[in-house]
Amino acid sequence: MIRIVLADDHPVVREGLRAMLSAESDLEVVADASSGPQAEALAAQLRPDIVLMDLRMPGGGGVDSIVRMTRAGLPCRVVVLTTYETDRDILRAVEAGAAGYLLKDLPRAELAEAVRAAARGETVLAPSVAARLVDQLRTNPERPRLSKRETAVLRLVAEGCTNAEIGRRLFIGESTVKTYLLRIFTKLEVDDRTAAVTSALRYGLLEE
Repeated sequence: MIRIVLADDHPVVREGLRAMLSAESDLEVVADASSGPQAEALAAQLRPDIVLMDLRMPGGGGVDSIVRMTRAGLPCRVVVLTTYETDRDILRAVEAGAAGYLLKDLPRAELAEAVRAAARGETVLAPSVAARLVDQLRTNPERPRLSKRETAVLRLVAEGCTNAEIGRRLFIGESTVKTYLLRIFTKLEVDDRTAAVTSALRYGLLEE
């Protein structure tokens, strides 16, 4: 069962999302919040798998809360679910550590599948968001250097593979995968897998 906390300042939206997600047998909405700080407190208390977070809410927005939850090392993954699709919002959310960026007009089946994918460790982006993000992040001229093996590991991370899956596909131990990831994080100056993929897209490191 995938446990979810909803964070949105509109009660009607929360009720609609709860109904949509609860219709799926493997998804459970365990709580909802009307602000970022409330979501943080619930995430720390309930330890859900996913926090679905709007970005702009009275009493505390999403980006700062994503940063704090990421730094606190909470086991949940935060996925933005919003109506806002501006370049600045997208970049701020992903750089803060969001595991995904989805739009509220997503059909129920696609939203449910995105939640499942995020719970598996994948990065989930609405198609329009992904296209805009790639366009934005390719413009930075400074380009870190990754080894061939580091690039191979990062490509598999971008595909949503776990460390164990990466190890099997590259015929290396899981501890070695972790070592490569630490090197990648250091070179890209990031702290997690999603941010590493984002930075790699920015520098064009995953292009063939």
